[in-house]
Amino acid sequence: MSQEMFQKERTLKMRERLIGQSCRLFFPQDPVKIVRARGQYLYDENGTQYLDCISNVHHVGHCHPLVTQAASAQMELLNANARFLHDNIVHYAERLAATLPKKLCIFYFVNSGSEANDLALRLARQYTRNEDVIVLDHAYHGHLTSLIDISPYKFRKLEGQKEWVHVAPLPDTYRGLYRRDHPNPGQAYADTVKDLIDEAQRKGRKISSFFVESLPSVGGQVILPSGYFPKVAEYVRAAGGVFVADEVQTGFGRVGSHFWAFQLQGEDFCPDIVTMGKPMGNGHPLSCVVTTEEIAGAFTANGVEYFNTFGGNPVSCAIGLAVLDVMEKEDLRGNAVRVGNHLKELLKQLQAKHPIIGDVRGVGLFVGLELVKDRVTLTPATEEAALLVGRLKMKHICLSTDGPWNSVIKFKPPMCFSLEDAERVSAEISHVLREETKFMLQTLKDLI
Repeated sequence: MSQEMFQKERTLKMRERLIGQSCRLFFPQDPVKIVRARGQYLYDENGTQYLDCISNVHHVGHCHPLVTQAASAQMELLNANARFLHDNIVHYAERLAATLPKKLCIFYFVNSGSEANDLALRLARQYTRNEDVIVLDHAYHGHLTSLIDISPYKFRKLEGQKEWVHVAPLPDTYRGLYRRDHPNPGQAYADTVKDLIDEAQRKGRKISSFFVESLPSVGGQVILPSGYFPKVAEYVRAAGGVFVADEVQTGFGRVGSHFWAFQLQGEDFCPDIVTMGKPMGNGHPLSCVVTTEEIAGAFTANGVEYFNTFGGNPVSCAIGLAVLDVMEKEDLRGNAVRVGNHLKELLKQLQAKHPIIGDVRGVGLFVGLELVKDRVTLTPATEEAALLVGRLKMKHICLSTDGPWNSVIKFKPPMCFSLEDAERVSAEISHVLREETKFMLQTLKDLI
């Protein structure tokens, strides 16, 4: 089969006719048609290379040969229903268990982050016998109906907040309620969760769980203050609930220093349930929920079998094992530390030169660049962020925006992203910002 079936214009017209319009493309004004990829690079139908700064799904790099070989070899041998006994699923679970606190030892394999979070919600409710969920403002946990209900990022645009959902302030120390000059922002933000619990209990409601992304991504690449998770977990567990860490975006060493982002909150901290997804399969649909024996036992005791046709099938697990192998062989966690630190330093140098850069934050290869119109008022520079992303696309660099006002440039590239890639992106951002500043000054001069 050829790499390209149709001319780009025909592909676009067919998509507009056949695919739901709510399924949006990157760069909708001038979409990029990608026909192949390798590592951190994408190639369009003309062979033009694009630097991919956003595909956190392709964790160890697009089309990594060891991953594709593992998939092909297992697919030629066996890809049976997961209810047959097979070594891959138990081998993979054992490898994952070695990266987690010992308390987390029972695995359920599924096919997507949304499916993992939906199952985590079921587990929490079955174990606690409670219904209510606490989430962070601007959170996104998936596209299933159950998850839209606990995703303020989505439900505020739809039917609104359900009675059983309680929204805590996003612990954003740059522009939130408690900022970096607060003596203990972690405790202060945790106390807002305690207030929600107290209010819910006064109304006769009971908490099943606190759902949180270990590093909020859609909320704007937010780095949570230290001490926040342990204190929240204390409050939630005292209320009869469990702590669910959503690692769909940030797991598998993206933060570099640790395998899981929740470990940034302290080596002694352990959630009750962890969900994982995107990076597990390097683009193959593979995800997982891991929990304690006690919670899993309660789920089994309800007498209803849990069955997932494709979750944990031999091919998916072979791919998952290959991803772990590549991470180790290529020291991708170490690379995340080295390249992530270099990228942040370069961006901070730009911040010193360009007032529009309000904040640079991140850990490992999870980095955010927040643009503001004014560093005092912190007015979001939404239009400018969109312009910057568009200009970078013209320079063959793929980036995107996030955050409540789409004013945060987010970096979540494949883990093979290099020092040279970081320098290239930084230099191009600087060039675009200089050119835009010149343009604005000339426009002002012309008006005067």
